[in-house]
Amino acid sequence: MTDASKLTGFHHVEFFVSNVLQAAYYYQRVWGFKVQAYQGLETGVRDRASLVLQQGKVRLVLTAPLQPDGEINSFINRHGDGVRNVAFGTDDAAAAYSMALAGGAESVAAPEPRSDEHGSVVIATIRAYDNVLHSFVQSNGYTGPFLPGFGEYSGPDISSGDVGLKIIDHVVHNMPDGRMESQVQFYQDTLGMHRFWTVDDKDIRTEYTSLRSIVVANGNEVVKMPVNEPAEGLKKSQIQEFIDFNIDAGVQHVALLTGDIIATIGQLRANGVDFLEVPDTYYEELADRVGPLDEDMDVLRKLRILVDRDEDGYLLQLFTKPVQGRPTFFFEVIQRKGSRSFGKGNFKALFEAIEQEQARRGNL
Repeated sequence: MTDASKLTGFHHVEFFVSNVLQAAYYYQRVWGFKVQAYQGLETGVRDRASLVLQQGKVRLVLTAPLQPDGEINSFINRHGDGVRNVAFGTDDAAAAYSMALAGGAESVAAPEPRSDEHGSVVIATIRAYDNVLHSFVQSNGYTGPFLPGFGEYSGPDISSGDVGLKIIDHVVHNMPDGRMESQVQFYQDTLGMHRFWTVDDKDIRTEYTSLRSIVVANGNEVVKMPVNEPAEGLKKSQIQEFIDFNIDAGVQHVALLTGDIIATIGQLRANGVDFLEVPDTYYEELADRVGPLDEDMDVLRKLRILVDRDEDGYLLQLFTKPVQGRPTFFFEVIQRKGSRSFGKGNFKALFEAIEQEQARRGNL
């Protein structure tokens, strides 16, 4: 499909955090990221400190405040640590920005050329919704560690080692009830995205909770973003719990693609990542439901990896518990064996596992 925004993928995801060094320690030691670049007092920035972590083509930017006021403190006071900016790579940042504004987006920063000894980039930013932004990053040919204004990181390398993460597969946005359709329309109008995949509360339902979800994608479908909203159920859904503790709409999770989920999950578990608890009963009929797999079923059961099949192949996935105090943001680890969908057959088991966690927190 045509892609007027000329998006080339997810460039980076920026988190606002309270303590950048402690957050970076977690991602280095537990997830195996390496710090590639730094921005702060030593680079002439007075209000914030940022560390850029990378593994494969996954870039996470962690940004903490250096002053008592300002947008970072305001964000953290309201939402806790969380995703502020989902940035896209593009071949033409100015064109993407112009298209977004013509479609009704609010400008945050007009296209700005930035240069240093490593080359030039162009960056523009719009508001996606509430306190979440999207930046367009045109950085073809730039050879620096991240972007102009960031310096080489000179601290010690304390990474536990690459766990096999390759790219950001998709980013999931949670909306309050009634806002999913309008947000999907926003992405269609401003980024030229199309509806890629849809499920409703008839597809995703347990005894207690349910949700609705529409996945939007850009023209070549390298950028995919599910947009969720809660649906009425007997008890509070995970989406509503997120909204309650995040206060507004926000990024619920980032899915990280691996080429060997067994090795990746095995290492992450050894490093201390806390994943959702999948019951043994899930695996009793798994072989009948998904058919033959390349992986050993006993190993999948041991690591509690979920599997689902569609007309194109199958996928393997697993979800962490929230990675900060509030029950909001978490990660998904995913491997695709041809499948282009999002594990619809796993949703009931996933929701039941999440409901167990909600019950422990007193939020079901």
